[in-house]
Amino acid sequence: MLEAQTRLIQLQWKGPFRHDELPSLTNTEIDYGIYQIYGRHPVYGSDILLYIGKADFQTLGKRILQEGWYDTNDSNNLKIYIGRLHGPINPDLETWSKEIDLAERLLIYVHKPAYNSKGLVSISKELENVHILNWADYRSLLPEISGLRWTSKLDYLEYEMYKLV
Repeated sequence: MLEAQTRLIQLQWKGPFRHDELPSLTNTEIDYGIYQIYGRHPVYGSDILLYIGKADFQTLGKRILQEGWYDTNDSNNLKIYIGRLHGPINPDLETWSKEIDLAERLLIYVHKPAYNSKGLVSISKELENVHILNWADYRSLLPEISGLRWTSKLDYLEYEMYKLV
């Protein structure tokens, strides 16, 4: 029997934003979370998920502008989506920061964006009880992601086929 406390992380996605709209995402009370960048890739084509990142100790607008996406071969066609954490209670800063980190890591591992290389090879045991719900404009992300599904926690359980008794 598997028993563990599930950490539910809910992301409310909004977008697309253009590069010139990023300076508006600097509200120091709410503009932290995860972001997705869509654009052209020389191998995979146009309008694909290029990158997933996080803005934790600085606002989304400031963090995304530091990435240098405006300096790509097709920067006028970049589309940026931002995901803010939401839920029934407002967590302390340490919990908020931890959930941003966990969400980014699991989203990168599961979706394997073209320009994310870190975090693609292995998945941490720490993610096995993380469950993400993506709401609103989550674009090509899966609407629901379970760390239990993507980690090795279930690999060694013995199973029996269900049968009528």
